[in-house]
Amino acid sequence: MHAAPNFGTTLPMIDKFDRQLLEEVQRDDGRTAEVLAETVPLSPSAIARRLRRLRSEGWIARTIALLSSRLTRDRLRAIVLIQLAEHADRQGKERLERKLLDTDEVQFCLEIAGPHDYVALFDCSSMTEFGELAEELLASSSTVRRYETHVVKREAKFAPFVRLGEA
Repeated sequence: MHAAPNFGTTLPMIDKFDRQLLEEVQRDDGRTAEVLAETVPLSPSAIARRLRRLRSEGWIARTIALLSSRLTRDRLRAIVLIQLAEHADRQGKERLERKLLDTDEVQFCLEIAGPHDYVALFDCSSMTEFGELAEELLASSSTVRRYETHVVKREAKFAPFVRLGEA
């Protein structure tokens, strides 16, 4: 993100108002431009224009709704640490990653450094569903050497927020 022109490039720029808007919509994207104008010192029409631009330029990837724990508290959630086979080839790794990305029950999947190669969050209706999914995605894959499952007992915090602050 560039706050000042970077001459010779065509990178889009965002300013302090854009950063304020991005922080606000991360917290609650359901607010109207009029309500956002109470915290971001711009007119509602300027806010609406900026939000359209931020979406069209890709600064806002997508807008989602986070469900209440009243709907999710009885579901089985598990953090799964995945270690790839020592000689996993690129195609096998790409196939595994595609399967994980295409599976709705996998809420996030991150490639990590250290003794494990991936960490994923599975959200399933039951232990049976998780077991079947883990077998299908992980245990049956020759690309996976081993995986460890850590069942989530309680969600202490879930706040996917990026503080942008000043440039």
